Amino acid sequence: LHCKKDSENSPVILGFVLHHTGAGFLRRTYTVAFANMEGSKEAQSTNELLKDECYTDFCNEDFDVKTYTAQAIHHAVIAEHLAKLAQGISQLDKELHLQVVARHEDLLAQATGIESLEGVLQMMQTRIFALQGAIDRIRNKIVDPYNKIVARTAQLARLQVACDLLRRIIRILYLSKRLQGQLQGGSREITKAAQSLNELDYLSQGVDLSGIDVIETDLLFIARSRLEVENQAKRLLEQGMEIQNPTQVGTALQVFYNLGSLKQTINNVVDGYRVSLEENVSNALDIRVLTQANQGIARGGPGRAVMPTPGNTAAFRAALWTNLEKLMDHICASCGQVQHLQKVLIKKRDPVTHVCFIDEIVKDGHADILFTFWNSVTQILAIEFQKATNSSSFLKQALEGEYPKLLRLYNELWRRLQQYSQSIQGSLAGSTGLELVAELPPGELDTQDLFMHKKQDYDPEKALKDSLQPYEAAYLSKSLSRLFDPINLVFPMGGRNPPSSDELESIIKTIASELNVAAVDSNLTLAVAKNAAKTLQLFCVKSEQLLSTQGDASQVIGPLTDGQRRNVAVVNSLHKLHQSVGKVISGLSFCPVVAEQALIAALEEVQSLMGSAVQPLLHSVSDSVEAIIITMHQEDFSGPLSNTGKPDVPCSLYMKELQGFISRVMSDYFRHFECIDFIYDNTEAIAQRAIEILIRNAGLLRPLGEGGKMRLAADFAQMELAVAPLCRRVSDLGKPYRLLRSFRPLLFQTSEHIANSQAVGDVIPYSTILHFLFTRAPPEMRSPHQRAEWSIARYSQWLDDHPSEKDRLTLIRGALEAYVQSVRAREGKEFAPIYPIMLQLLQKATTVQQ
Repeated sequence: LHCKKDSENSPVILGFVLHHTGAGFLRRTYTVAFANMEGSKEAQSTNELLKDECYTDFCNEDFDVKTYTAQAIHHAVIAEHLAKLAQGISQLDKELHLQVVARHEDLLAQATGIESLEGVLQMMQTRIFALQGAIDRIRNKIVDPYNKIVARTAQLARLQVACDLLRRIIRILYLSKRLQGQLQGGSREITKAAQSLNELDYLSQGVDLSGIDVIETDLLFIARSRLEVENQAKRLLEQGMEIQNPTQVGTALQVFYNLGSLKQTINNVVDGYRVSLEENVSNALDIRVLTQANQGIARGGPGRAVMPTPGNTAAFRAALWTNLEKLMDHICASCGQVQHLQKVLIKKRDPVTHVCFIDEIVKDGHADILFTFWNSVTQILAIEFQKATNSSSFLKQALEGEYPKLLRLYNELWRRLQQYSQSIQGSLAGSTGLELVAELPPGELDTQDLFMHKKQDYDPEKALKDSLQPYEAAYLSKSLSRLFDPINLVFPMGGRNPPSSDELESIIKTIASELNVAAVDSNLTLAVAKNAAKTLQLFCVKSEQLLSTQGDASQVIGPLTDGQRRNVAVVNSLHKLHQSVGKVISGLSFCPVVAEQALIAALEEVQSLMGSAVQPLLHSVSDSVEAIIITMHQEDFSGPLSNTGKPDVPCSLYMKELQGFISRVMSDYFRHFECIDFIYDNTEAIAQRAIEILIRNAGLLRPLGEGGKMRLAADFAQMELAVAPLCRRVSDLGKPYRLLRSFRPLLFQTSEHIANSQAVGDVIPYSTILHFLFTRAPPEMRSPHQRAEWSIARYSQWLDDHPSEKDRLTLIRGALEAYVQSVRAREGKEFAPIYPIMLQLLQKATTVQQ
């Protein structure tokens, strides 16, 4: 561009230049030229020129011509800008020319490629036009048939809907006529009417039949008929449930099954029983109803608690128990009706599909309707009883105080339910009507009975009685207090005397009363029996504190001491208690074995305490008897036989002393005890011990002459008379008595006969006979205690400590071996005649022991 530097025309020329060249062209030109000139020496001046600030704006992407022109005019240097722009354009033209010259071949090649590309694009455009034409022809061939198919499909669908609707209408008209005839048949045709209604409901599903004049009247008739059939079936079901008629119940269930509402109807019926039961429980325990029934309706002041007046407490409790009895009747009737319903459901089958009705119920829930209902019953009882007792202390006291009466009502309810379960089996088994087909054999059907057979993890009776747990705990606590109170009263702090007969009778009456009241239930009887056992234990503890354990309790020298008298009184009171409680146990009309065992265990403790009380005295008597018998060694038994052949005295001095001592002990000490059998049971042991000690010491007497044998035989006879006061009969002493009778003849037999006697080893121990044979041996054959240098008392104690025959025979063997060694030491030529006999007997005894 050749522009004159005319100041007046400069703005116009600048705008023209910028407008016609275009900012983009200048920017692209500048950029390309600048990029290609960076490495050229000739372009250095051009680069320096273009790097001027005047040209930088043209390189920006957001360059705006109008903005740039406005700025140039604003700065009033238009001529200068024009000059620079002209210079820049000229320089760019030169550079472009140089670039074209330098890359001429490349530019020509690019131009040729562009011409080839244009040819290819033209060919592609021709083919695209041909493809478009082909598509248009195909569209013309497809669209018309498609539109016809769509129209025919819509027509067919409408025809099918119309045909289906017509078929439904025809069927509805037919079923409506049939329904009219079935309804005229009454209850005999009600199941068929329900089946027709069920089919009509199926025909009406998924279809809008409103607005169809031909069946409008029939639809109204069908709706009314359905309500009529449902109401009639409900009345039939209620009547059948009330009179326990399985045929009526089965017919009603068949109607609801045909109507498709069997499960809903069953749920509604069971829920109705549950709601009714809940209302009855609440009303039976309503303190306002109970008090108004006795006092008349009286409006109290605001905030005033409802409670019976002191004079009407008996009437209040009578009304409460009357309500509870009625409540149990209602529960029994409700459970019976639900149980009857379940039994019919189990046995009833649909005559067409042969589907058991209980299978329809089990689809979406628990098949055991009675189990679910029973759970509701037990929960209602627990909740309502707790709510009622929390709101009324009088009601709580009545239920706690007369808990056995409440428990009896529960037990009677459970027994009635079980009896009904047994009776319903027969009634259903004998039912012949309306397709009552047994689903299970009778045996298996019985096992599903909730009231006859416990479930594996559920006890229905326990679930019923769980609601009574708080009242049972309170009653048992009060019962224990009633049992403890008389004992604490008759055993005051610091008291020294046992209870009197009247006081003891009061304790016995309390125990008997509590056990008799609790006899309504086995578990309650067991709990009260445990309380009674605790009562007996408390009595034993109190009595034990009265016993005298000092030295004077065991003395047998003087008359009874105060401590001994007190012990006798304690034992007598324990004996009376033991006897009386035993009679109470035997007189109970109902007492479980476990409860009886608990009481018997407590009585054994009483018996044990009686034994502990008399044990010091018994020990003292036994020790004194033994001490008297041992004094026989102080007498001379070595004398010869008298000329008359009889002993000079009927018995020895120690025997006279023993007879006198035993007679005095029985008269001065034991006769004060009222428990004669108990005393004999303990004194018989003293008698047995006395005989054993006598035989033991008789075998240790050395030397023993013929006269001593006669006197010893007389002592044996007198011994039976001596121990007679200690036992009922001497013959009842058992083995010690047979030992005494068997040992006496051996006194006069030869050693050979003694060794071969049948009594030896059976009645008389080998060690006892061997001890006795030592008395016939020469002095150099020392007895075991002589060899050990023991006293008679010490040796007797050793024999008590070693009851085993093996230990005793070992000691005897040692004595015989010592005798053999002594003979050999003095170079004796032969042993005493008794030695071989004793050795043979010892070997026989050793063999038997092995």
